[in-house]
Amino acid sequence: MAKKKAAGSNQALVIVESPAKAKTIGKYLGPGFTVEASIGHVRDLPQGAKQIPAKFKGESWANLGVNVENDFEPIYVVPPGKSKHIKMLKDKLKESDELYLATDEDREGEAISWHLLEILKPKVPVRRLVFHEITKDAIQAALASPRDVDDGLVRAQETRRILDRLYGYEVSPLLWRKVRPKLSAGRVQSVAVRLIVERERERMAFVSSMWWDLLGLFSNAKQEKLEATLVSVEGQKIPSGKDFDPATGKLKNDGLRLLGEAEAMELAERIRAGEFTVTKVEDKPYTTKPYAPFTTSTLQQEANRKLGFTARRTMQAAQSLYENGHITYMRTDSTNLASVAVEDARKLIVDEYGDQYLPASPRTYVGKVKNAQEAHEAIRPAGHPFQLPSAIKGSLNADEAKIFDLVWKRTVASQMEDARGRRISITIEGSGCVFQVSGKTIDFPGYLRAYVEGSDDPTADLADQERILPSVEVGEKLDCREITAKEHNTMPPSRFSEAALTKALEERGIGRPSTYASIIETIQARNYVFKKGNALVPTWIAFSVTKLLEDHLARLVDYQFTAQMEDDLDAISRGERKHIEYLESFYFGNGTPGLKKQLEHKVDEIDARGISRILIGKPEGGEEVYVRVGRYSPFVEQGEQTASLPEDLPPDEVTMEKALELLAQAEKADEPLGTCPETGKPVYLKIGRFGPYIMRGHPDDEEKPQNAGLLKGMSPEDIDFETALKLLSLPRELGEYHPPAPAEAEKKESDEEKAKEGETDEKKEEAKKEAKGGKVMAYNGRYGPYVKCGSETRSLPADISPLDVTLEQAIELLKTPKTRGRGAAKKEPIKVFDGESPVTGMKVQLLDGRYGPYVTDGETNASLPKGTSPEELEFNEALNLLAARAAAGGSKKKATKKKSTAKKKTTKKAAKKKSTKKGTTKRKTTKKEA
Repeated sequence: MAKKKAAGSNQALVIVESPAKAKTIGKYLGPGFTVEASIGHVRDLPQGAKQIPAKFKGESWANLGVNVENDFEPIYVVPPGKSKHIKMLKDKLKESDELYLATDEDREGEAISWHLLEILKPKVPVRRLVFHEITKDAIQAALASPRDVDDGLVRAQETRRILDRLYGYEVSPLLWRKVRPKLSAGRVQSVAVRLIVERERERMAFVSSMWWDLLGLFSNAKQEKLEATLVSVEGQKIPSGKDFDPATGKLKNDGLRLLGEAEAMELAERIRAGEFTVTKVEDKPYTTKPYAPFTTSTLQQEANRKLGFTARRTMQAAQSLYENGHITYMRTDSTNLASVAVEDARKLIVDEYGDQYLPASPRTYVGKVKNAQEAHEAIRPAGHPFQLPSAIKGSLNADEAKIFDLVWKRTVASQMEDARGRRISITIEGSGCVFQVSGKTIDFPGYLRAYVEGSDDPTADLADQERILPSVEVGEKLDCREITAKEHNTMPPSRFSEAALTKALEERGIGRPSTYASIIETIQARNYVFKKGNALVPTWIAFSVTKLLEDHLARLVDYQFTAQMEDDLDAISRGERKHIEYLESFYFGNGTPGLKKQLEHKVDEIDARGISRILIGKPEGGEEVYVRVGRYSPFVEQGEQTASLPEDLPPDEVTMEKALELLAQAEKADEPLGTCPETGKPVYLKIGRFGPYIMRGHPDDEEKPQNAGLLKGMSPEDIDFETALKLLSLPRELGEYHPPAPAEAEKKESDEEKAKEGETDEKKEEAKKEAKGGKVMAYNGRYGPYVKCGSETRSLPADISPLDVTLEQAIELLKTPKTRGRGAAKKEPIKVFDGESPVTGMKVQLLDGRYGPYVTDGETNASLPKGTSPEELEFNEALNLLAARAAAGGSKKKATKKKSTAKKKTTKKAAKKKSTKKGTTKRKTTKKEA
């Protein structure tokens, strides 16, 4: 098909989402095709009042960007910075005889194609290309059987977008007024936060329990050893963790034998010299089946468990692998494999592992996909036959190589034989006690040879899968080598990791797995959640917001209701439900109050103070203790007494004991350490939201009190009155330093360089003054202690304190060349890529910035994701990062001084022209965008 097109005189324009995808597809099409990228969405709902077209600004619904009074008609605008790119696409279309829309085959991809049609208004034939992998065969098959844009998928995406806009824009302002500004509510994010908060509530309510048991070390006649655990004493079962009530810490069954430390020690001593016999040996065969190929959700979960990747990091690597033709489409709910993929996997099994690992017939997997229109294949290696990980490792970065390895192994393992083995249980009795031990042997590893879930090395992990016990028989006598009493404590339910949260959301049918990465990022960005290790910990703000929604808008965070919304969107995509009818039901109600009615009087009904208080408990003989979510930070409250809470203290650690301790510290902080001999003002050690600090003076004084932070490594226990005064003395003057003037030749050369850079006379004079030096000061700064002389600063090493640094030490530091910031030698790029940016036409570079490496195309800057190796970053990955940053309204490079100077010369003329044309220009732009 591609050859036929190339041979003709026609020219076809193909539009995909990303430059990387465009480059890969371009390799498989002939000269008759021009492949361009839309760089994400080309239209969206307005983001803020500035983007709302003028003709709608007076409407009551304008802030929503959706006309709720007229069939929920959305206002679509072109995002800032996209107009130039759209003009380029229009120009390319004018030169073309056909238009192919090759965006992803899901709701978002279908919507992008539809928006392109709406904005480009093509007068040439339009065809929709769909494929699940970017390979030559897949592209040619798609060209041979194009289709039209699927209106059902478009309506489902549009409904989802409007639904999320109404939810977020109507509920968020309520949170601003009743909890704190700049918060947000969302259809999926609010439910995700509720899940995390509920888990933390369980941890807070948890009562730990302790029990003891015995561990026996036995040996048979061959001196083979085995360890067994005590399970019963004189017919009474010994409890395990699951036998305790997590809310009370008490045993659920009174018939169990709860051993304390003294009884366990006494029992161990009593039975140590007893006789023990094997009374039961169970040997049961078992079989385990391989896991299904990856879906979006299971890939995110496994990459988090096995590699420690965040959902975002996993999806970025998978996106790049897909766009470069290495794996199939990575946003899928399906566990199905194409027949050609099954054939490839079965051939690889024979070649790599042997005939015995190949089952007689191919395996099939049934997923939970409800929407047949969006049922892609599972994620698998692309192409035919599959590429081996070792063959392409050199062309991938570290993250991509790890994700491809996971996908390859999981795909191949899904078509392998079952693993078979035996589970062995041995019961040992003696002195009225029963001990048990269980083991497992693998007779045939089957699929475990290729893939063990949650393990990096299947071969090494096979040993961990086994626990081989010595061969013993019923009636055989065993020697007791040792009896040890062991203490155990019940543990609270684990917090959600990203993998666990993803699994919980998917199991409840909430949201789409492809959106979980952005949801997890959003709840962290909104300060609803922070990470402690790999765990997601809710903040007190999350408690307050969840409490408001549960008490006053319970339906909006109901798990079943939220899952039903996803089913309704699927029904819309299949044409089984009308989208306008659904939106009317959600917003205005249909038998039950809609969103608008639910929110009608909430501002007056909700007590902000009540929402912001979370009860910790009531100490005996005292008042109730609460955590209050203040406008700026949370704090502990008991009656009139309050104490700040450290921002990084997890809620479950704010126990009654901890709360009373903080209140006591705050009360102590009200008493001064002493009186400053210079000012006569009291000096306090205070505990604030960001930790301890020193304060001189009182907040009620006319003059603002002076505050000083503690040095790194200091704790409140280290602070006495003398140390507090030293901290308040910062910044301290060390003396004067006047560096020698540079030689005349150097000075002349320096002046010439500065002139080339366009520096003003004023800046030259400032530089001369700086060269003369002056006072040397020692500071305790936000990023650590440092010394300063004029405009020159140098950080203090860890072994030199700003309280003790001498003038001589400071001068030595100031003499060392500067490595960062203004005045530092200009750094060379880490890497300059061969290709040019399709947007700016400039070279794409990888630079080392203040906050880490980033890529730039001369206009847009994009930071590298955490964990990405700068050395292994490829050109296509850089383009993807820049495209994503630009689509999100990314950071633009500041104009150069040269441009600023030119602009300055024409300011008056430009201003005059702007004032006469402003209204006309704005109206034209608005009409075009709308």
